Amino acid sequence: MKIIYRASLFTAAFFLSFLITGCSLFTTVYYEKPVEFRNPQKMTEFIESYQKYISGKTIFLDPGHGGEDRANRGPDGKAIEADVNLRVGLFLREYLRSAGVNVIMSREVDATVSLNKRSEMANTSGADIFISIHHNAPGSNSDTWINYTSTYYHAKETDFEYEPMEQDLARFIQRDLAYAMRQSGGLGSFDGTYSDYNIYPGKGFAVLRNTTIPAVLIEGSFFTNPTEEQRLSVEEYNKIQAWGIFRGICRYFKSGAPKIVFSGEKKINLSETELSFLIQDSIAINLSSIEVYVDSVKTEDFSFNKKNQNLKLNVKNDKPAYVRIKAANINKNYSLPFHFNYPTNK
Repeated sequence: MKIIYRASLFTAAFFLSFLITGCSLFTTVYYEKPVEFRNPQKMTEFIESYQKYISGKTIFLDPGHGGEDRANRGPDGKAIEADVNLRVGLFLREYLRSAGVNVIMSREVDATVSLNKRSEMANTSGADIFISIHHNAPGSNSDTWINYTSTYYHAKETDFEYEPMEQDLARFIQRDLAYAMRQSGGLGSFDGTYSDYNIYPGKGFAVLRNTTIPAVLIEGSFFTNPTEEQRLSVEEYNKIQAWGIFRGICRYFKSGAPKIVFSGEKKINLSETELSFLIQDSIAINLSSIEVYVDSVKTEDFSFNKKNQNLKLNVKNDKPAYVRIKAANINKNYSLPFHFNYPTNK
């Protein structure tokens, strides 16, 4: 009877402590491990199966903040955004390198790198894509318990500078990142991707606006959330975040996208020249997706032969022409940004 009585006292004390601490005994550092972390062989198999799609690619990683910019931190000071961003970036670099990807980083240590410098480095890097890594705060919203993950692309569909493939890339990354973290994408977006114009109307994020290669920006989660801060301070959780981003990148490149190339010119008369472009894809092109701009003005005055995937466009000879083309395949994956200056690109 004495043993039972003492056990009951212990149980009561335990649950009283549990209630007083607001359940923190179980929630402060709780996170789920993806199957690849529970079974390392699964991780190896995934990397090997996707290596052929991304090996040889060059990816520019930009861990946000750092150096003199270390003010963003959680309520307990355990999660400093600059450090969390860097850890996720370095872990992501490991995964990418294991699949044969060349990785360039805006910073590899706690250093100050200006926003303009980050874009300049990316634009001259020759990288295929640019990924900026951040974590979030509620801004003017005082609700520190808000928490979700999100991925941003530049501009909106109605804006000339909008590149649909950047939204494609954001969707692939967001889906796998959210799944790996077991974190929703919030209520402001159906799939967790957002235009950066939602934050800065008409301008967007500087690193996305000024970066000329395909670019997205990730907000992993909210370091201001007391529970999330505890998770973000655990390196294994940062590895899980990096793994989710890596999976999304792999799936994006496997999905494929049309490739647009200039294939020649033909002088029609003294006033016009016919330009020819190939929109190449292993599957069929979605004809309704093709958009052609001449000198920033959308035009319907072009022809496309779906059999030989050739697009023909007439331009005036009396002035240079800036041509921009967008196209998606039937899987709704868009081409990389294509810009052509005639005659300077000949």
